[in-house]
Amino acid sequence: MNKDEVKYFIEAALLASDKPLKVDTIESLFDDDLKPTRSVIRESLKNLQLEYQARDIELIEVASGFRIQVTPRISKKLDKLWEWRAPRYSRALFETLALIAYRQPITRGEIEQVRGVSVSSNIIKSLIERDWIYITGQRDVPGRPEMFGTTKVFLDYFGLKKLDDLPPLADLSDWEAIKIKLDLPEIEPQAIKEERLVNPILEDNNIEEESIDESLTEVALNSAKLISDVNIEEIIDGVDSENDKNDPNNSDG
Repeated sequence: MNKDEVKYFIEAALLASDKPLKVDTIESLFDDDLKPTRSVIRESLKNLQLEYQARDIELIEVASGFRIQVTPRISKKLDKLWEWRAPRYSRALFETLALIAYRQPITRGEIEQVRGVSVSSNIIKSLIERDWIYITGQRDVPGRPEMFGTTKVFLDYFGLKKLDDLPPLADLSDWEAIKIKLDLPEIEPQAIKEERLVNPILEDNNIEEESIDESLTEVALNSAKLISDVNIEEIIDGVDSENDKNDPNNSDG
């Protein structure tokens, strides 16, 4: 097979597949006597990426491999092609997901310390059911709380190859660009009742909870500020000290 034939075969495979394809998988699709080298496969993928730049489709590499998709700009205009409606998520869910993504592994208690409100079990359940997060283990502190981290499905959904590709917190000021890049779903405008906790990170714990329908930019900036300002290690140390104090088996005598 010449290079053009290899490129067109790879393109057809990517279009036919219902999931991203790794280079190893693409290589395995060729007959043994026609199998190109891995360097030729990667060259073909790069050439396809260049060819798509002038079009409304793109070839990107995510955690699970390569996939062809429409660009975020055009996807909004093609919504009528799909009968299902894009899911809407609460601000609380996105704040929880952001903390897990940027500070993993992290426990539910540590998330609550940062956000200043209790984390609904439904939020954790929803994130696990979507396979965006998983239980990475248990923190070695009294009570052995579960720790959460993000999955490859999370990276694939938001078009990321690895966690290092997450937008830097310093860049969250340009929220609209990040929203387009990650193709974020809409935030649910309906108010959600959350139990307020005393937050040692905030100077004023009497501040009223901001309305859930505030602008997406303000939501992102507020979340980013909380995430960037907090020292998770200090929270863990504080939780350890409090648990030791309340542990009936722990006695100075």
